[in-house]
Amino acid sequence: MTNFHDMNHKKSFYVKQDRESPLNQQTTDSGSAIALLPLAIFLCLFIGAGVYFQQQGVEFAFYQLPSVIAILPAIIVALAISKQKLNQAVETFIAGVGHSNIIAMCMIYLLAGAFAAVAKATGGVDATVALGLSFIPSQFLLPGFFIIAAFIATAMGTSMGTIAAVAPIAFGIAEQAQIEASLMAGAVLSGALFGDNLSIISDTTIAATRTQGCDMKDKFRENLIFALPAALITLFIFAFSASGDADLAAQEIDIIKVLPYLTILVLAVIGMNVFVVLTLGIVLAGITGMLTLDYGAIQFGKDIYAGFGNMQEIFILSMLVGGLAALMQQQGGLNYINHQIETFIRRFSKSKGEASTRAAELGVASMVALTNSCVANNTVSIVVTGDIAKSLADKHQVSAKRNASVLDIFSCIVQGIIPYGAQALLIGSIFSITPLAAISNAWYCFVLAAVALAIITLRPR
Repeated sequence: MTNFHDMNHKKSFYVKQDRESPLNQQTTDSGSAIALLPLAIFLCLFIGAGVYFQQQGVEFAFYQLPSVIAILPAIIVALAISKQKLNQAVETFIAGVGHSNIIAMCMIYLLAGAFAAVAKATGGVDATVALGLSFIPSQFLLPGFFIIAAFIATAMGTSMGTIAAVAPIAFGIAEQAQIEASLMAGAVLSGALFGDNLSIISDTTIAATRTQGCDMKDKFRENLIFALPAALITLFIFAFSASGDADLAAQEIDIIKVLPYLTILVLAVIGMNVFVVLTLGIVLAGITGMLTLDYGAIQFGKDIYAGFGNMQEIFILSMLVGGLAALMQQQGGLNYINHQIETFIRRFSKSKGEASTRAAELGVASMVALTNSCVANNTVSIVVTGDIAKSLADKHQVSAKRNASVLDIFSCIVQGIIPYGAQALLIGSIFSITPLAAISNAWYCFVLAAVALAIITLRPR
């Protein structure tokens, strides 16, 4: 999902670490459908309440029942149905909350919030908006930001880091150009997931290639067969999604105030660690404010703290989702999903050639997609299902590079369309829209799903 670790080390320890985590331990039984009940409760409460209040005409309908409250009954149910003793179940929950990937996401939330708050307070957002509008014609803003986010995410290997760097700029420009916020959020989210899925230094790529035993370059080439057609279609969709006749007034460009954003974009492209990138952005934004405005160190600290506070909801929700996922994993929810997929594929085991291979690929796609919908983390979902996927691929003559691509692609698709995923939560917070509004315009994920299913079903082996 994200490239949280030092790029230069290529995160060789990452897959091993995730395998040993309590969140990813598997059992050999067929699992239990009851273990998925807590997730269903959370989704019904969170989405159901939002839809209800929206129909009643209530403003900010999806904020009437906060997500961090909606998930609490689900956690209680998960603890209640656990086969572990209560103390052990609580320990499993806490282990999920403290999973290294969850903590890394939360730290990115804090840094992204601090940077956005400081940059806004020091005039960096307005200056960057003015610069952006001077270069990008209004009719190409959406496809332009899709390309920008895709390029940065491919170079950086992280959708989260890309969103944190690009979304504040895109939001400001969308306001000035009178483009619907959810459309611009969808463009940035789409580009970030395109790059994360394709990048050879992404966590998902590393997890997929290591579990399937193929080279990154081979997986990259295989991925292009799916990703390029989907990206081209998505560009056309965004090009015709918003009118380009907005009256954009000419604005004075203060290049000094733009430097923090430009620095972040350049460092992101060269692949610097996302924590370092965001920290430097915060410091530079503060320094530019002190040089150009009456902006002191005390106010700088207050703005950083305010930025932390702006990320409170998604910070807490991410930890609670991690704990809930760990409980469902321990109770056999993911094993149940995997068992059902294997049963489906076995029905085609007597078939030979393309029918058997196609069934295996669709089974692997379904397995990783359903797993990701439960754990809300595409890297973890690949690691969890990797061994089963490898076994199915060997049995049904699916090449390692194809299987790795399928794992990465379908985990990416689901990660981009679940409203409780880290990417949707982060970009929704930055754009001040609901996660559902953001994912409703993540066109790349929907197009990629259609393209991938078509290629799997129709492409000759």
